[in-house]
Amino acid sequence: MAVIRIEGEEREYPAGTSFMKIAAEYQDRYENDILLVKENGKLKELFKEISRDAELKFITAADKPGQQAYERSVILLFLKALYRVAGREQVEKAVVDFSVTHGYYIEIKGKVRLDEAFVKQIKDCMEEMVRDDQPIIKRTVKTERAVEIFENHGMAEKAHLFRFRRSSQVNIYSMGGFEDYYYGYMVPSSGYLKYFDLQLYGEGLILLLPNRDNPKKTADFIPAPKVFSTLLEASRWGARLEVETVAQLNDAIVAGRANELIQVQEALQEHKLADIATRIRDMEGCKFVMLAGPSSSGKTTTSHRLSVQLKAHGLRPHPIGVDNYFVDRELTPRDENGEYDFEALECIDLENFNRDMTALLAGETVELPVFNFELGRREYRGDRLKLGPDDILVIEGIHALNDAMSYSLPKESKFKIYVSALNQLNIDEHNRIPTTDGRLIRRMVRDARTRGNNARETIARWPSVRRGEDSNIFPYQEDADVVFNSALIYELAVLKTYAEPLLFSVPVDSEEYIEAKRLLKFLDYFLGIGTEMIPKNSILREFIGGSCFKV
Repeated sequence: MAVIRIEGEEREYPAGTSFMKIAAEYQDRYENDILLVKENGKLKELFKEISRDAELKFITAADKPGQQAYERSVILLFLKALYRVAGREQVEKAVVDFSVTHGYYIEIKGKVRLDEAFVKQIKDCMEEMVRDDQPIIKRTVKTERAVEIFENHGMAEKAHLFRFRRSSQVNIYSMGGFEDYYYGYMVPSSGYLKYFDLQLYGEGLILLLPNRDNPKKTADFIPAPKVFSTLLEASRWGARLEVETVAQLNDAIVAGRANELIQVQEALQEHKLADIATRIRDMEGCKFVMLAGPSSSGKTTTSHRLSVQLKAHGLRPHPIGVDNYFVDRELTPRDENGEYDFEALECIDLENFNRDMTALLAGETVELPVFNFELGRREYRGDRLKLGPDDILVIEGIHALNDAMSYSLPKESKFKIYVSALNQLNIDEHNRIPTTDGRLIRRMVRDARTRGNNARETIARWPSVRRGEDSNIFPYQEDADVVFNSALIYELAVLKTYAEPLLFSVPVDSEEYIEAKRLLKFLDYFLGIGTEMIPKNSILREFIGGSCFKV
């Protein structure tokens, strides 16, 4: 018998009892479905069995690891239904391209007719398998055998990926005879996957899922055409460069094409910034470039590079940091935990900001403030500015796209830019790399370099950062005149060498260890690239160091 401690209680169970059986006894105490379990701090799937005394903590759909397991499992459910409805010979490839709202955009290539009737058939099949509660079975095979299996299944990218795998074994999941690979844990059976929806969109479809705030309700699809178009463009560029997956990136590195790839990607970004500068120059009455984006999107470097392009177009840009208009520290609002909420709109002295900007627009001379972060107050140091015919302000800040921040400025005087690192690289056709993971790794590397923060601190802070983005940035992304994608297709191969030592330092007994382990697992797929070929003005330099800009 094994002594199991759960929520301060102790119970005895025979060795070999599954975590799923124990979870069933406690499910009525939880509002949301139990999907995984932590045994002595280590994350495990519910089909695993106890073998010793242990302390258990249940992970539900409201927890990040539970949500991720749910999403992976629904993708397996979808693919099983797709091949069952269409027939394997009719589907050349199904690609989980990228996330949109609370779901995934999926493209299906082959001889299928993608219409409402076909989508309904897939959804009906998925719902039938949920009712049947088909088990999701996990087995471990030799890597060489995994390559054979997925080559036989026609999943070329997956087979290609395993050729770079260092481990001698691969975990394969199956449902009703359909086999696939996922880098992460899964739920025990299809009966857990009750909440999803399918909708046609673009040239593919959207697989909609719940979010952690409401795990028992499929989220509504809110189209974001500008961001979607940018993501689709990035995906198409990856295809043109023949670098759509990690394995293809590794191929390019092995073939000595890393320098070429870096140059092409950097040139593409410079071309985009030149186009944006042209639009700003040609916009009559434009005096304010409003630039915003989520954390670690490279906004500062983007504003510097855009300023260079504006100068090349005959304009005189002046950077304005919204942070310099922070209210004094004692006036800063606090969050629900009593901590200063530096991302709230109320952190900004809106009246003072709008008075100064309106005066500049009217041709007056204005003394601009500088916020002293050590003392927590604004100071004036004689920095005066007056706008001439060719002068333009580049205003970077978390609320820059929100008209409530610049309420006094005429709409025709503002050009809005949304900057985000919209990753276009996937691990394989069914395992995507979330955009948020790329930004988290960027931030982790920068925090360690510039602030002395360790990876554990950055990971712990990340949920709060994400909540601020959900409230203050993402609702306004479609209000932008243009979306600029700051992601670089090669960057994770560079960041890998910086991030891995930081992630290995996260203590095994800490809450952040599970996230660190997950990030290490996916970084292990990448071959590394050195930094000597990366230009000094690259956005990546904002995070790894060596930038020619003051960032």
